[in-house]
Amino acid sequence: MNKKTVLVTGASRGIGKAIAVKYAKKGYNVVINCVKNEELLEKVKKEIEGYQVSCMSFVGDVGDYKTCEELFKQIKKQYASLDVLVNNAGISFIGILTDMSIDDWNRMIQTNLTSVFNCCRLAVPEMITQKKGKIVNISSVWGNTGASCEVAYSTTKGGINAFTKALAKELAPSNIQVNAIACGAIDTEMNQFLADDELMNLIDEIPANRLGRAEEVADFVYSVTHKNEYLTGQVINLDGAWI
Repeated sequence: MNKKTVLVTGASRGIGKAIAVKYAKKGYNVVINCVKNEELLEKVKKEIEGYQVSCMSFVGDVGDYKTCEELFKQIKKQYASLDVLVNNAGISFIGILTDMSIDDWNRMIQTNLTSVFNCCRLAVPEMITQKKGKIVNISSVWGNTGASCEVAYSTTKGGINAFTKALAKELAPSNIQVNAIACGAIDTEMNQFLADDELMNLIDEIPANRLGRAEEVADFVYSVTHKNEYLTGQVINLDGAWI
């Protein structure tokens, strides 16, 4: 196929879904993934196919290397190569460190950080062969500053930021750009645990006086992969001047 192909992990809802739909609107073949909600992922697939592009859905934990190998095997079989990788899969944990179990910690590291390694490890060899490729990692402002009661989440996002900067230096000679978007408070299901007064207090802290929209993240991710090949190794805040 002549069309370019993008993989978006964690694409069954929220930011991941918005990113996948954005690339579909731009004519990409789109590969979408989530860890278990096949029904929701199939709904996203149907929406994407409505833009007259090909879409492959894959249910599985990209934090598991063997599962990720199977995903990339299917991508190669159906599309031959991958042009853009968007590492979006992630979970959160709200609570003090001493309430977090070792299983919670390991699941957070695997889902948020190991998944980025797995997908990059499997995507990069073909990108190097082609001497081109774009990788965007979805991070968080908490990866820059840390957040109380989100120690593990902040750790994984800080790891993604360091991973991004290092890998960008490694891949720049091969014309592969690696950047991260450090999102602020985005209006997704991840924030629905907040009570109305807590949400209003949060918005009051944001100079833009509102939450960001998933579609705004999607627009920015797309622009990062298309506007400037000299832009690499950057962790860019998208947070309404919050942090």
